[in-house]
Amino acid sequence: MHILVTGAAGFIGFHLCQSLLQAGMQVYGLDNLNDYYDVKLKKARLAQLIPDKNFQFHYLDLSDRKSMAALFAAQSFDRVVHLAAQAGVRYSLENPHAYVDSNLVGFMSILEGCRDQPIEHLVFASSSSVYGANRKVPFSETDNVDHPVSLYAATKKANELMAHSYSHLYDLPITGLRFFTVYGPWGRPDMAYYKFVDAIATHQPIHIYNHGQMERDFTYIDDVVEGILRVLHHPPQSSTVPYKIYNIGNHTPVNLLRFIEVIETAMGTPALKRGLPMQPGDVPRTFADISELTRDMGFQPQTSIESGIHSFVQWYRSYHNRMPSAYSDPWSSPRCA
Repeated sequence: MHILVTGAAGFIGFHLCQSLLQAGMQVYGLDNLNDYYDVKLKKARLAQLIPDKNFQFHYLDLSDRKSMAALFAAQSFDRVVHLAAQAGVRYSLENPHAYVDSNLVGFMSILEGCRDQPIEHLVFASSSSVYGANRKVPFSETDNVDHPVSLYAATKKANELMAHSYSHLYDLPITGLRFFTVYGPWGRPDMAYYKFVDAIATHQPIHIYNHGQMERDFTYIDDVVEGILRVLHHPPQSSTVPYKIYNIGNHTPVNLLRFIEVIETAMGTPALKRGLPMQPGDVPRTFADISELTRDMGFQPQTSIESGIHSFVQWYRSYHNRMPSAYSDPWSSPRCA
């Protein structure tokens, strides 16, 4: 089976590619390696994938319509997992055009490519951010999501609408996944847990927004990848529109101050804490209702926050203690296009 994974050098994309390769799939990874966060980390992830003979990397920008059309014309993908996006709630306040280019224009390139082939199943990344300041918990796929509180959330809501229209017009099987605060080894440095660990390791204060009065449905990367794989191999079946949206979370919100305690335990060092007000675009709580994903796919997250943070801290120490030369430059490989 030939599978295209966009955002292959990203956190979730990297782990998904690893799992697909381990299952013997032919994987085509796509990424533009933008500098939203340290490109060295993205290249280090790619360096783990490129030696596999079943992996081929394509250095492309989603908003480059000609190159994206050429890629789909040259390859016969069976299924597509679209994870590439401009991430980050707060960054959308600073650079809104990046979200339009990647999340809207880029997503259109994916939809058009999938329509032209056509592919068996498109799975795309949405976000728990679409729920905005929803006060009803847990967040359910049937809740109204017409009131986003950030541009990032608005683009993800737009993706869901765009995908539904293509599924309806072209009978294209599409599933969207609303991710809830994914964490773990090889994670994103812009995420709070990574910043907290980094600050403790370098004896810097951590910034605790809303003075810690927040909860997040932290979801470990291995559980997320297992959920994606279950969904990928089960395209939605419908006599009307083959389209489905699922929450993918841990279904167990954790208070931010409790989360910091777990990090302090894993690090063996107390954090220097600095309380700050709530940031624009943030929400006080996320809580995933995963009953539909459990019912349809048997999804059941297994990783406790203690176990997950312990694994992340171990990886963090290993990665940051390595010299940069420990990761070979992947660009010399013939499987890079």
